[in-house]
Amino acid sequence: MDLSFTIPARMRIDNAANIYPASLSKHYASLYRMSVTLTEPVDLAVLQQALVTVSERIPTFRCELRAGAFWWHLRRMDKEPEVGPAAPLNRFHFSDNGGFLYKVSADGCRIILDVFHALADGTGSETFLLTLTGEYLRLKYGVSISYSNLVLDPSEAPDPEEVEDSFKTVFAGRKGALEKNVPAYHIKGRKLPGSGLRDIRVVMPMDKVKAVCARMECTVTDLLTGLMLDALQKIYRADGDRKKSSVLKVSVPVNLRPMYGSRSVRNFSSYVNLGVDIRTGYLPLDQLVRLVKMQKRTMLRRENLEPKIAANVELEANFAVRMLPLMIKKPIIDTVNKHHGDIYCSQTLSNLGQVKVPDEMRPYVTDFDFILGCQRGNSGAVSCTGYDGKLFLHLSRNIFGAEFEQFFLDRAGSLGLVSGVSHHILA
Repeated sequence: MDLSFTIPARMRIDNAANIYPASLSKHYASLYRMSVTLTEPVDLAVLQQALVTVSERIPTFRCELRAGAFWWHLRRMDKEPEVGPAAPLNRFHFSDNGGFLYKVSADGCRIILDVFHALADGTGSETFLLTLTGEYLRLKYGVSISYSNLVLDPSEAPDPEEVEDSFKTVFAGRKGALEKNVPAYHIKGRKLPGSGLRDIRVVMPMDKVKAVCARMECTVTDLLTGLMLDALQKIYRADGDRKKSSVLKVSVPVNLRPMYGSRSVRNFSSYVNLGVDIRTGYLPLDQLVRLVKMQKRTMLRRENLEPKIAANVELEANFAVRMLPLMIKKPIIDTVNKHHGDIYCSQTLSNLGQVKVPDEMRPYVTDFDFILGCQRGNSGAVSCTGYDGKLFLHLSRNIFGAEFEQFFLDRAGSLGLVSGVSHHILA
């Protein structure tokens, strides 16, 4: 397949991706994991065949990360990715992975995708994994797939819109303004050794989740954010540190594609920080949810969301910034991210939303999971997807104490939302 007309041999990483190689260290990389669970054990030979085909169809997944004189680039590789054994969700060396910024592995009935965030956001990787799964099922079982924007046709040539940097396409030339924030409260705890990561997987019946949301007149994201803030309040109350911030914030990524008609499989998302300053007192769950709902509605208005995105694009395009050598730029970006990133949120909630697969794939797919890897500035994160009448929720943490997770589960359980809980060591 000739890709020369759709993807250059080398292209700049997208605007949102710059922070990820800047923060890359010997022990840390911004990673996340997605997995599809099938009804039968995965055939590794067939999965390998599907992976080669799909990585040609989505050519950014055939690229390595290279440092230029001024910026990082994705560079096309001719080598083929290989399916590997299931491994912990922690920092992997790209050179030991053929240069690829992701790993595909199999564990029993699961197809696992681990991704370095500089390559793609959750929606982009969801497209890759679902396309890979569709091609696997086609090869293994002769399934005829009805293709869509999330399950791409591997026989088609890549579309230039799928590999574009939508930040530049949409926001280049706009004037922006950086968001004003105050530091948020952070949960303290003894770090797990190395890059240790623990995960609690929670299964929730979607009909019960929606019933609670209907009663509170909110979305699933509003409800989960409220439950997280409720748990944060309980942790805060028991924290004896007198210098602690009174601001509790949950950072919620926002997929920008529906708002701007983007089809990019790279990064194209922003975020909103939702929460409460508890100097005026603790709030019950229904009030927290109501507050989150109002804040999100306001922050997602274009006139409020766009300036901070445009400001980042404008900063990257600044002549003085562009001319700084990368060896100087890297520590500056990393320092700015440390002091203007996670410091403003207590936790992260990433809701990938309802996973939709073609009808032909549904009999073969039982679960779809999404897990955020080790956080550098926070003790943990929450992530979730909805599939086949269930909400699959993951609470990951890099500290020993699980008080936050237990408070969250107790409150969710009191609402009748928890049908299954399992504990896992991820790294």
